[in-house]
Amino acid sequence: MPNRLAGSTSPYLLQHVDNPVDWWPWGEEAFAEARRRDVPILLSVGYSACHWCHVMAHESFEDEATAAIVNANFVAIKVDREERPDVDAVYMEATVAMNHGQGGWPMTVFATPDGEPFYCGTYYPSEARRGMPSFRQVMYEINKAWVDRNDEVRRTGLQIATSLAAPRDLHTEGDAPTAEDLDTALTLLAREYDRVHGGFGDAPKFPPSMVLEFLLRHHARTESEAALEIAQETCEAMARGGIYDQLGGGFARYSVDAAWVVPHFEKMLYDNAQLIRVYTHLWRATGSEFARRIALETADFLVRELRTPEGAFASALDADSPDAEGKSVEGAFYAWTPAQLVEVLGEADGTWAARVFAVTEEGTFEHGMSVLQLLDDPEDVERLTDVRARLLAAREERARPGRDDKVVAAWNGLAIAALAEAGTLFSRPDLLDAALAAADLLLAVHLGGDEDDELGDRLVRTSRDGRPGPNAGVLEDYADVAEGFLALYAVTSDDAWLTFAGVLVDVVLGHFVDEDGAFYDTADDAEELFRRPQDPTDGVTPSGWTGAAGALLGYAAHLGSEDHREAAGRALGLVRMLAARAPRQIGWGLAVAEAWLDGPREIAVVGPRDDDATWALYLTALMSTAPGAVVAMGDPAEESPVPLLRDRPLVDGLPAAYVCRHFTCDAPVTDPEQLAEQVLAKAVARA
Repeated sequence: MPNRLAGSTSPYLLQHVDNPVDWWPWGEEAFAEARRRDVPILLSVGYSACHWCHVMAHESFEDEATAAIVNANFVAIKVDREERPDVDAVYMEATVAMNHGQGGWPMTVFATPDGEPFYCGTYYPSEARRGMPSFRQVMYEINKAWVDRNDEVRRTGLQIATSLAAPRDLHTEGDAPTAEDLDTALTLLAREYDRVHGGFGDAPKFPPSMVLEFLLRHHARTESEAALEIAQETCEAMARGGIYDQLGGGFARYSVDAAWVVPHFEKMLYDNAQLIRVYTHLWRATGSEFARRIALETADFLVRELRTPEGAFASALDADSPDAEGKSVEGAFYAWTPAQLVEVLGEADGTWAARVFAVTEEGTFEHGMSVLQLLDDPEDVERLTDVRARLLAAREERARPGRDDKVVAAWNGLAIAALAEAGTLFSRPDLLDAALAAADLLLAVHLGGDEDDELGDRLVRTSRDGRPGPNAGVLEDYADVAEGFLALYAVTSDDAWLTFAGVLVDVVLGHFVDEDGAFYDTADDAEELFRRPQDPTDGVTPSGWTGAAGALLGYAAHLGSEDHREAAGRALGLVRMLAARAPRQIGWGLAVAEAWLDGPREIAVVGPRDDDATWALYLTALMSTAPGAVVAMGDPAEESPVPLLRDRPLVDGLPAAYVCRHFTCDAPVTDPEQLAEQVLAKAVARA
């Protein structure tokens, strides 16, 4: 019989709905049941695209005998970390603390009926091996301790929870980073830069999207060739490696090696959204056709494979899929042998493709399979295009990886920003339309209002099939959706998107900030955990802290609002401290700090909307590489609600552009070339 997960909006939880384990969703009912039975909580946290989560589920949670032990001795709670990042964060902190700095997923936590963790780990095999106890052994020892030393176990849980809940000094009283601080960050990044393979550090290697954005902004502000070189070389190395899908576009989550050859094959919305923006900005800064191709191929992948019927974007594609024998295998959808290439393409083209895509008899992956790479562009571009199309068509006949089709507000915000910019800069209105459709879904479902269809001001974290999930939005949701709405305002000049962004940033100031200016990841009226999560460092996405700083700064630039700007500045005080210690962990914060130092520049374009000269100035403004520059366009004959556009007349009857910092403006210009110089644009639009 299906368990209590059957009503969930999480595909990950629904994968466990027929387990013999008597799973409970996270909620007070589960903890009340544990108190009633006086048994510990078994908390299992994972996500749909997690390979080892699937392994542990198959080995243990689908096993009747193991499930009987779980059901007899614990109340089992299953959590999707992408739905409840707050729950994941506080228990992962406990897991890392108890395991010498190591953590991961699946996360396996044993806690008191009040939720206080006393024993934490990750994956446990069904049979003991390589020094790891089996899951059954762990449960046996936990149950024995609970029965024989109950008071001691409870004290341990309370001590751990109390220790983790202790206040932290997050240095919110410091100043925002100076130019010297950002130079120091670049110096530290250069030391960690892998000059052979690109990227930073050793394996495993994750795409450093936010650091790349910082490097591009730093180059724009300072003309640092070192910053641009690191960004260019890393972008090229990733896009030529196996981490990039050479047939269908899009990036996998990370590379298991230092050379970007073999990926961990799941494809995440958040990675691809951020990388679309990075490659678009690299093209904007350099005119690189390679960067343009990767940006567009990745955007096309996003729309083709992650777009939901309701118009938003699904979270991820799994790493695993059925192979030719029907066995679920990691990478089966993406890897090839030379013989398979010949089978699809014929002898001549198959042999040529094996050479071009670095497919060997030995294999670069497992079992003689290779992940396609494109280390150099062949001279015969038409042949490459034809071969790629034929291989992609053949691959479509394979069993596809599963898709986690829940919609996460924050990640859709990142996708909206990326597609809005790419669609506009590359003259792809279909991509802009996709961004608008996703934004409409967020408004209707995630920010849905009352019975009279009045929009609310509080976000829901996730939805599925157009149905909102039960969990409140966290700080990153408000920050990243506001960022997406600000990007839409820039490219559409539709005042509504600026208004919606304002609603979200004001909720941030009203519910996520303490009296010292420090941000929390959950609202002040959210469910209480044993600690209110608060992590300012960037992970695979901008932290809520740095994302909020960026959205506040961009919104302030449109309105001339000192309150919003000061809040951003207080948040950047912590970035200054981390810039000198761990710049790779604060990449988006550094990117926002570049915008802070540059102003950011506020570009107001005024003129009739049907005048080609207005559009030439507007499109040139959007080509600005100035860090975090904001762009507004309006007709001075219409009264604008946007302060940046007020009192900006035409010049001698001609459309004009005003470039300002803190609402102090240079003399207006009517020539796109002059505007390009003022806003660091590398290309000029013509009327």
